[in-house]
Amino acid sequence: MAHTSPTLIVMTYDEAIKRVEQIVQNLEQTEALSVTEYQKKAKEAKQLLDFCQAQLVEMEKALADDKE
Repeated sequence: MAHTSPTLIVMTYDEAIKRVEQIVQNLEQTEALSVTEYQKKAKEAKQLLDFCQAQLVEMEKALADDKE
C-alpha cells in the first residue's frame, strides 16, 4: 500500500465534531460494512479527532499565555 500524506482538514472544530458524530451514527446503523469501507471511515474519524485534539491544545496554550 502506498503511503499518502495526511488529508488537510479545512473546517472548524464544531464541523469536525459533527462529522465524527455522523460517522459514528452511520457505523452504528449500518448492518454490514466491508473491511475496506470500515477502515476508510475509521481513518477519517481518527484524522478529524486528531484535528480536534490539536485545536484544543492550541486553545489551552493560548489561555495559558493570557494568564501570564
